[in-house]
Amino acid sequence: MRQIFIFIALLLLCGNQLVAQFNSGRINNMGGGGGGTSKMQRDTSKHEHEPDTLTLTYRILGEPTDYKLDSSVADFQTNYLKVPSSYTTLGNTGSAAYNMIYTPRMKPGFDAGFHAYDVYSNSHKDARFYYTTRPYTELQYLVGSKQEQVIGLSHTQNRTERFNFAFDYRKINAPGYFRSQNTNHDIYRFTARYQSKNKRANTYLSFYYNKINGGENGGIRSDTFMSNSTYKQRKTIPVNLGNDASTTYAFFGGSIPVKSNYRETGFLIQQQYDWGRGDSIHVNDTTDYYKYNPIFRVQYTFNYQNNNYEFLDSSPDTTFYSSHYNFLPGDTVSAKHQWKMISNDLSLIQFPVLGNLGHFINIGARFESLTGTFLDADINFTNLAVHGEYRNKTRNQKWDFSARGEFYVVGQNIGDYGFYGMLKRHINDFLGDVRLSVSNVNKEPSYVFKYFNSTNDAWYNTSLSKENITQLQFATENKKLDYTLTANYFLFTNYTYFKDYYHSDQYNSLFNLLQITFSKKFTIKPFNWYVDIAFQQLHGNGPLNVPTFWTRNRFAFEKRLYTNLNLMTGIELRYNTGYYADDYSPLTGQFIYQNAAKISNSLPDIAAFANFRIKSFSAYVRAENLNTFFGDNNYAGPLYPYNNFAFRVGLRWWFIN
Repeated sequence: MRQIFIFIALLLLCGNQLVAQFNSGRINNMGGGGGGTSKMQRDTSKHEHEPDTLTLTYRILGEPTDYKLDSSVADFQTNYLKVPSSYTTLGNTGSAAYNMIYTPRMKPGFDAGFHAYDVYSNSHKDARFYYTTRPYTELQYLVGSKQEQVIGLSHTQNRTERFNFAFDYRKINAPGYFRSQNTNHDIYRFTARYQSKNKRANTYLSFYYNKINGGENGGIRSDTFMSNSTYKQRKTIPVNLGNDASTTYAFFGGSIPVKSNYRETGFLIQQQYDWGRGDSIHVNDTTDYYKYNPIFRVQYTFNYQNNNYEFLDSSPDTTFYSSHYNFLPGDTVSAKHQWKMISNDLSLIQFPVLGNLGHFINIGARFESLTGTFLDADINFTNLAVHGEYRNKTRNQKWDFSARGEFYVVGQNIGDYGFYGMLKRHINDFLGDVRLSVSNVNKEPSYVFKYFNSTNDAWYNTSLSKENITQLQFATENKKLDYTLTANYFLFTNYTYFKDYYHSDQYNSLFNLLQITFSKKFTIKPFNWYVDIAFQQLHGNGPLNVPTFWTRNRFAFEKRLYTNLNLMTGIELRYNTGYYADDYSPLTGQFIYQNAAKISNSLPDIAAFANFRIKSFSAYVRAENLNTFFGDNNYAGPLYPYNNFAFRVGLRWWFIN
């Protein structure tokens, strides 16, 4: 605890300094309502700005659109925890999780198949490349019941007009309410971008390291313990794994007797060289701005990934392994899948309309080399894929059309392909945006479905065919009326899944899923009602279980008080209809299909909250799982109950230098 008190003291000290600095800064819309999306002020010239103004934007790879940071305090889940509210965990912060609003993986090519902890991890896909006129730093700290703690640190700055770097770190540490449930994650990211003086060459660098330590207890041994007054202290309830092992807690260490131990490292560097037309723009009497408009671009991308997925049980429970995995364990049970991939991608890009980087044609090829290492064997293979994209995002922002495809012509994944098409139209400010899209992917099942081994057993499934998934989507977004509506229609063929704790299977017949999601903010000042609803209906007998209805409702009082206090306080309710929620296999790290135990929670998850922002300081105060005062604990899955009542305080500071 000593380190924690020292850290809090440092944060408070920094907080006083940053508030003083931010008081002198000029930030647009920072005094708006607590539920609004606040934007950093744009410096129109990007060269001459007042000493205390800030321009802060970012981009992601392959997307020509600039994005801005959101300083809203409206959504604790998304803005602070960075875990969507529709995700369900195994009951503890940082534990294995999946989305109840079903989202299939629609990407061709090789996939190891370990995704239970993806929601906490970084990837190149969500890497941010910033532009900022002044150094920007953000600090986060959360403390909750049972010694739960989350720390976040972000910093970005432009060393020169042409070079920017950014660093992010996130620590998630939660011992949990039940035995052998500890989680201890360290998530790192570094990004940088560089542009040559003549603006013809650009370099983007992305690095991440995900260190995941997820405690696995296999669930409690019986539901009856939850209603037994002898076990009001949840740590005394017997669990299936790690029941008799000793667990030590430390914020920067500690021991987890049964755990999924994932290490994911990614390094990507993308280099671009442009041919086009440059021009000097006269800003004022002392400043000229040199602008370069590319016509043709050569782009090279190097990508290295080293992913190590391990499971370790140092004191295995004989009964659990014999009944669920059909083997008698030794002194330890472990499993290991390590994958290394090196890929080289060369793309040629043309911009048909001078000055519009959102209108381009991209064709290219990618060569991949992969190596897999297991406890008893190694494997090597290669892939060659070709890809292309046509994108036309008009300058007036009214039309956005995209068509892209990818096809594996040689290698282990030969025959894999993916196609995506999208048409978006901004009608007007009152009617908003409408988007139509279609996607189709044909891919090899993830490798974990085809082979898995541990210290006690190994199995192969060589009869799997390629999966095929089609998605048709209609979506509309209206900022004026403050709602979004999305309708998805999925078609599945050769759907691959785990039929039990250790074996995969494939459903060869066609089945489909209709999915409609709706979000809306209703306002009667100073009260707001935020509603999120999802409806899902399965057609056919496919081995996929989803709740028919899922909803989250936040009833909030929001108002700006005094000069700088933006307050949002109210009640949050989250509920889903009963369904056969997925079970979880700790050894393989997979959610598995089951139709024996239906999860029907009688009460919604209830939380009371008070969120507020004072200039550059935000705070989230939450009392969660209030429903446990009126009824039994809700369940995430078979034998996986949610926590008891929990109290959380989250703090967020940001400042400019």
